Amino acid sequence: MPDSRDRRHLREAIRLARENVGAGAGGPFGAVVVKGGRVVATGTNLVTSSNDPTAHAEVVAIRNACRALGSFQLEGCEIFSSCEPCPMCLGAIYWARPARVVFASGAHDAADAGFDDSFIYDEIRLPRGRRQLPLEQMRVPEAGDEFDAWRAAEDRVEY
Repeated sequence: MPDSRDRRHLREAIRLARENVGAGAGGPFGAVVVKGGRVVATGTNLVTSSNDPTAHAEVVAIRNACRALGSFQLEGCEIFSSCEPCPMCLGAIYWARPARVVFASGAHDAADAGFDDSFIYDEIRLPRGRRQLPLEQMRVPEAGDEFDAWRAAEDRVEY
């Protein structure tokens, strides 16, 4: 059950999203990363202003938080988002490994505003050969050498 701190962080994510619309920096999305009750980083959608289709609010917030914490993972952190994360952001969130995610608006609210991600979920469920975007595997003799190098690297950092 959300507490007053959760509500405060969600309201901040929504405020950031609304401010972002006014600034013309990108879409109406904001995110806040919190650790130990303290805001570590924030992010807003910067897709159009940065010409970066991956610059969604959650991804920007994750990047900022990881930089601030000096870590590539967000263990013990919480992410508060103005909207339910899209498939790309959800993947990034899983890789970042926060303790939890809390969001305000749902995917259907985003779809109603013109941000419909349901086609991506539909595509992911299809076999590669039936997807709209051709995704082809081409094996060459060197394929897998990079993984052998990774396994052999004694100084690798697991993640």
